[in-house]
Amino acid sequence: MPRKRFDLTFPPRQATKPVTYHLVKDFDLVPNILRAQIQPGQEGRMLLELTGRKEDFEAGVAFLEKEGIIVQPAATDIRLDEDACVLCGLCTAVCRPGALTLDADAGLHFDKDKCVYCEACVVACPRRAVTLSF
Repeated sequence: MPRKRFDLTFPPRQATKPVTYHLVKDFDLVPNILRAQIQPGQEGRMLLELTGRKEDFEAGVAFLEKEGIIVQPAATDIRLDEDACVLCGLCTAVCRPGALTLDADAGLHFDKDKCVYCEACVVACPRRAVTLSF
């Protein structure tokens, strides 16, 4: 089944609604919350991976938008400034899901399917050569 990642922005009034429950129950989608920061009465953000059928994605996204939640495709890439990077490997050392790997021949490799966009690699890079592209 196809998977898609979405960046959700919750307005303050929507922060306490059980939207992931409705995605499962009403739209037969399987949610995987990769990252979230949601507080009652405040704007919230969630990085959500959904698995399901194409028509269920469309219906689920329409439901979220109807609820006032801003739905955008998730970050698409980790960017590497090859001029600044010295291939030290610090970014790979902190990448728990293994999305960044260092190969002696091919250099630094990014696997976006493994990335949870935690930004640990961005913080770890002493040369600031790694950035997240949204």
